[in-house]
Order: sequence, then structure tokens, then C-alpha cells
Amino acid sequence: MNIEAKDGKARALTLTLAHSIVQTPIFMPVGTQGCVKALDSLDLAQNLNAKIILANTYHMYLRVGIERLKAFGGIHTFANFNGSYLSDSGGFQAFSLNQNVKLNENGVEFKSHIDGSKHFFSPSFVLDIQYALNSDIMMVLDDLVGLPASETRILDSIKRTTEWAKASLEYHEMKKSQGKATTNNLFAIIQGGTSPKFREISATSLVNLGEFDGFAIGGLAVGESSEEMYSTISHTIPFMPESKPRYLMGVGTPENIIEAIYRGVDMFDCVMPTRNARNATLFTHFGKINIKGASFANDTSPIDEKCSCYTCQNYTRAYLCHLFRSQEITYHRLASLHNLHYYLNLVREAREAILQGAFAAYRQNFYQLREMEVPNEY
Repeated sequence: MNIEAKDGKARALTLTLAHSIVQTPIFMPVGTQGCVKALDSLDLAQNLNAKIILANTYHMYLRVGIERLKAFGGIHTFANFNGSYLSDSGGFQAFSLNQNVKLNENGVEFKSHIDGSKHFFSPSFVLDIQYALNSDIMMVLDDLVGLPASETRILDSIKRTTEWAKASLEYHEMKKSQGKATTNNLFAIIQGGTSPKFREISATSLVNLGEFDGFAIGGLAVGESSEEMYSTISHTIPFMPESKPRYLMGVGTPENIIEAIYRGVDMFDCVMPTRNARNATLFTHFGKINIKGASFANDTSPIDEKCSCYTCQNYTRAYLCHLFRSQEITYHRLASLHNLHYYLNLVREAREAILQGAFAAYRQNFYQLREMEVPNEY
């Protein structure tokens, strides 16, 4: 990892991974089941120039399995995407998709949401799945807490997350000592709710375990306010190593991303751009529009006059409105291409502003175009 520039707390990094060079700030499109919904690998590489995307360990394990992934040599060959992959631990899905989840000190037992079969995720087994994926970046198994939660539950989560992270690091170090997993980077996940004290405890405990390749802030965008999110990020960042990438998991809106970059975060993922696209919400430099509205039926302009994406260069708002109202599958591709291009361009522009020492002005302009107030410091 190289720090190319800093502007206030905002950072521009270069990450050299096995399958790509990633320049931050970066947004990672979410490819839950080995693909970004409605798009293929050529869309990602050629139309979006995406260098890294996210794959979901839980879904790839249940749908494809370790042996098939190994037979293909990992997800890159299986999905024909030559860029990098970050894989989550699958813990969030194990917790959120199942009613009967049992936690213990060794991991999480759950039933498949597909066929009801029983499975057990331990820290080492989750890494075995990610080794089979051959992920460039792997996440440790963590104990996610929904908010609000009691102090006892949050402290229990921190303790369990730390223990699992320790087991994950020891397992990963053992693999590397055997000459394996040398290109798979391991990130730890900080928990702690919205409490500055608990975030400090979690971050400090993880940093003291040893040399993780990066650190993530987990457990946000789960119902707390934007102010609580920004405050939590501001309180957590000082306890995260300067020399490691910082990843904010599952966040979020364009505003969330700009504010997190402003506070020192480097990496992001979220289903919002593709999910919102499929539901008629499109992002622009001037805010969101709902393309199914009757006002767009005869609109000959592109989705966003300032956008250079494939969709905006070739199609009108009127055509997108028609496709959505007609329930045409083509709509999902064109809308998803636009929204993901918007997000990827947002972080590229932020990087350029940081390199030029002009991120404060970029942030100000971002809100001016939307006619929004710049958020207060928290």
C-alpha cells in the first residue's frame, strides 16, 4: 500500500493486489452470487472499468461450493472477471437470512435459506471458502450486532469478534508458512455500535493482535442516523493504522461516501446503486430522480447531463422511462450501468481532488449541486 496524497483526513492510496492495482478512494460493486445483478464481466471491465468487486462467501458456498470453486481455480476464472475480488465473511447473511442461528465461541451454526440444511461457519472454515474463491481481500468472521443493542450484547460482540479475528489471523499465518495464501489479504472488522468507547476497545484489540492487511468498520448503516454514523467514523478512524487500508462496509448513499472519505475512509461497497436502479431510482450530480415518473416520458435529455456513462451517451430519459414502465429486462442493465458509473466516477473525482489538495472544495461543490447543506462536524 502506498499513500499517494493526503488532504486533511482524506487519503489517496494505491493498493497492489494480485489481479489489479486499485486506486482509492474506491467503490466496489456488489456481485453477491458471482455477478453484479444485470451485468456481465465485460460490462464491469469495459463499460465501468471496475478494478475490484465484492463476492459473497455465504452465497458462493451454498450455491457453488468449495470443490467446484477449487476446480475452476477460483472465482476469477469461474466468473471470467480479471479484476480483483473482495469477499465478505458470510457472517452477515448467516445472521440476517436465518431465524435459527446459534452462536458459540467457535463460530455460527445456521440453516441454509435455500434448502434448510445445517451448516457451521468457523473462522477457519470461512477462510477456506475464501481461499477457494482465491479472493484478493478476505474478511474475517465477525459477530454483527443490529442496533439498538444493549451494552452487554455489544461487549459480547467485541469479545467474540476479537477472538475470531485472532483465530483467523493464526490460521492465515499458518497457511502462509506453508507457502499458500500468499496473495490473499486478510482484513479485520471493527465492531462496537455507535459508542466511541466500544469502537476504541474493538479497534485497539484488533490492532494489537498482529499484522492484518487492512481494517474495516462494520456494524453501521443498520438503522442509525447519518449523524451517528459520521460521529462513529470520526471516533474510530484515529484507532485504525495509518499504514493500512480502511474499509467502511455496506455504506451507502453518495453523501455517506463523501463524508466518510472526508473522515479518512478508503474503501466502500453497497448494493444501493444496483438495487435502486432496479427500482427506478437513478443518481445524478444534482440528486436522485425517479425515472418512472410521467414527467420523463417525453424527456429527450440523458439521465445526467454531466455523466459520460454508456447509458447517458446513448439513451434518453424517455427511453429509460419507457423500458421501466414496460418491465423490459434491458432497463435493469442500462440503469445499473448508469448508477454504478456514477458511484465509480464519484470516488475517482474525489481521488483527483485529494491529489490536487482540493477535496474541501470538491465536497462543497458536491452539496451545492444538490442544493444541500454541508453536514456539520461530529
